[in-house]
Amino acid sequence: MRKLLLAVLTVVFAMPLLAQGAPPQGSAGQPYAVEYYYKVQWGHQQEFLDLFLKNHYPLLKKIQSTGRILSLKIESPAYHTTEDGRWDYRVTIVYKDSTVATTANPDEEAFIKELWPDQETYKKEEQRRFEILLAHWDLPVTDITPR
Repeated sequence: MRKLLLAVLTVVFAMPLLAQGAPPQGSAGQPYAVEYYYKVQWGHQQEFLDLFLKNHYPLLKKIQSTGRILSLKIESPAYHTTEDGRWDYRVTIVYKDSTVATTANPDEEAFIKELWPDQETYKKEEQRRFEILLAHWDLPVTDITPR
């Protein structure tokens, strides 16, 4: 009887949680947006941004030139939040579609070698960019604005 009661209560309390999920992103072949958040060690925000703009942004722009990325935006908050909710930079990328967003770009390694012939320096700077990064998360987002 206890197990049955526990099962019923689990289902009853889980139902509202299922209803709270976001609607799925657009249908196949539609643009797919992802927000990438970066939280950096205090005092290293500018260093991180400089390295990002030097060693990652050009790659994103190169990929955008191929049509895989439709739009690209980098933002920082005007004010601060609590430490647990703090983020320093948000990069919003709208991909051609969900498949492009979720599969590896077969040209990426070639682009990296083309853009940064000095691979040793590139790898060292990318290592530093990640050393000063406290947290990073990716958030696919759905535009639900009525048309």
